[in-house]
Amino acid sequence: MLNLDTHILIFALADRLSPREGRILKSEPWSISAIVYWELAKLSDIGRIELDLEEAEVRRVLSRIHVWPIDLDVCRAIRKLDFRGDPADELIAATSLVHEVPLVTRDRRIRGSRVVPLAFKTPR
Repeated sequence: MLNLDTHILIFALADRLSPREGRILKSEPWSISAIVYWELAKLSDIGRIELDLEEAEVRRVLSRIHVWPIDLDVCRAIRKLDFRGDPADELIAATSLVHEVPLVTRDRRIRGSRVVPLAFKTPR
């Protein structure tokens, strides 16, 4: 299983993955932190992405993705991170740490982590 950060999920939905990301995402089932739903809604609401969360196809795709809860273990794991960033990024990274699920991300700060399990460290 892979944990996708918000932008990787957006790129996957828009068919804008790099070849390497595409290969990785085809190899394993997907999962996301619950905060990703909030980020999708917020980014759509403020016009940063075009994504209709009411659209049947979007709902169908999202319903097939495992969602990790934001629980006490994830919140406590934030203290173990070796980077600081936006709270959503920290929750997403801590989710990978707690559940030992490789994170797929383009975020350089997270990719530089020595504690977060990553699907790959080098840029796309």
